[in-house]
Amino acid sequence: MTAPTQPYDALLLLSFGGPERREDVIPFLENVLRGRSVPRERMLEVAEHYYQFGGKSPINDQARALIAALQSELASRGPNLPIYWGNRNWHPMLADTLCQMKNDGVRRALAFVTSAFGSYSGCRQYREDIERARAEAGPDAPEVHKLRVFHNHPLFIESLTDRVRTALEQVPEERRAAARLVFTAHSIPLSMSESSPYVKQLEEACQLVAQAVGRTPTLVYQSRSGPPNQPWLEPDIRDYIRAQHAAGSSTDLVVMPIGFLSDHLEVVFDLDTEAANLCRSLGVGFYRAATVGVHPAFVSMIRELILEQTEGAEPRFLGAHGPDPDLCNAQCCAAPRRPVAQPPASGAGAN
Repeated sequence: MTAPTQPYDALLLLSFGGPERREDVIPFLENVLRGRSVPRERMLEVAEHYYQFGGKSPINDQARALIAALQSELASRGPNLPIYWGNRNWHPMLADTLCQMKNDGVRRALAFVTSAFGSYSGCRQYREDIERARAEAGPDAPEVHKLRVFHNHPLFIESLTDRVRTALEQVPEERRAAARLVFTAHSIPLSMSESSPYVKQLEEACQLVAQAVGRTPTLVYQSRSGPPNQPWLEPDIRDYIRAQHAAGSSTDLVVMPIGFLSDHLEVVFDLDTEAANLCRSLGVGFYRAATVGVHPAFVSMIRELILEQTEGAEPRFLGAHGPDPDLCNAQCCAAPRRPVAQPPASGAGAN
């Protein structure tokens, strides 16, 4: 890889977005569900998940924390790029951010998307978001080049492994060896998974982390949405918990939400509330590993991804499949075939 002939002059953090107060919840969900045939009563049901937490999703505060950590990392180690922030579904909206970047004289920017695994909603749709926002920003909108996904980057695996080790240490020592290590990721329609590397990448990342802590990995899913007649990735974590309990094979579970980069609402509601309550009712120990968040290794990984583009640094990876490509092929990560849709189980619906 060679360094670009034209330099980049900014970094864009691109995320899903979330409401920050009760009054934001319905407009936010309307943005998420735009173009989908979802009964309003179902949307109001999902809104109640947010109202349980005062109408605020943690995701925007976590984006702010990541930006602060990245600013410190880039200021001390370079490249010293200004960082902008735009969201798909809530303020700061991506189109508004690109307008600001244009007004500030930004011409070429790199984009870090808060999604580690390739799928339509986690990769290609963000590229579409960028092009749509550039069109809204009008002439002279900055070029934006998305950084690659990073499911098997050594520093990503290191940060995940550290989080899992910390969670395992919370299990009483006499039961620790028997505790099951369970990874969760956002369920997606089979029509989406079949056209993307999502499951393959998840399985590889789970295996790499599990090997590092001397465990056998189990991958389950959470946050399913969509009508019952549409097949999605399974098993759901709660179904898994019930099945393991019925088989008498689970005393303690250590759960790592590997498909999520921060502890936002789907993690807090689907795992820390619903799954944890189910475990409590069954007498199963529930220990939840933190997401990577602003782990120093994860922040350093983002810098390495930037250096791949600004200085031609060699991409690093673990496992058998090599580094993820900078660009998907034309057939990869196609949009799912949509029957009558339902809103996300916890209101987000993507990483």
